[in-house]
Amino acid sequence: MKIITRATAISNLKKHIGKDLMKLSVDFGITTFETGKQNKGWKGQTLERLAGLSNDNSQAPNGLGFELKSVAFKEVGGKLKPKETMAITMINPEELKITSFFKSHCWEKLKSLVFCSVMWHGQDAKHAELLEVTSLDFAEDDDLILEIKSDYDFIRSKLIKEGFDKLTGKYGKWVQARTKGIGGINPHTGERRPITRAFYARTKLVSKIFEISN
Repeated sequence: MKIITRATAISNLKKHIGKDLMKLSVDFGITTFETGKQNKGWKGQTLERLAGLSNDNSQAPNGLGFELKSVAFKEVGGKLKPKETMAITMINPEELKITSFFKSHCWEKLKSLVFCSVMWHGQDAKHAELLEVTSLDFAEDDDLILEIKSDYDFIRSKLIKEGFDKLTGKYGKWVQARTKGIGGINPHTGERRPITRAFYARTKLVSKIFEISN
């Protein structure tokens, strides 16, 4: 099996900057709109193939693992800006209570991500250009990383002092903790679904990552 490292994946992806992912998806035989409904994962699947991953090696083994994240950008006032926040990882409250930032899943995810910015042309648009590819390659004492750590520490402290229910999206400069999932009442059982929360990168963090990379 060919091992695809993060550096190799980024190099492979950068060769396709400016190209339309829809046209490239055809080359890989990836379903997009052929069924009459959009395959919501077609962009991510196309990016994985462009990175050099295939169905049988979507995870790089031997500690060389990484994860691709596709971030939609749109034009606002003549400038490209992230369309929305980006989910990082789910929050396990018991684990968060006892885990410092640099040992957390949040940091493990952030430092292993390959970020791909993709142009957004609308909900059911049939084309999307790859704009940029980057990663969060900073030392652990970098100012931005330390500010993200500060957000994590604040959220962790709030959980310990006030409880899981008090974690809301209004806290955190770069990273926030907010509800993720369907929630509400399950119509089949009549029971309330459990409330789940996740760490999210605010749009300003996504913008900052791409700003630093350029």
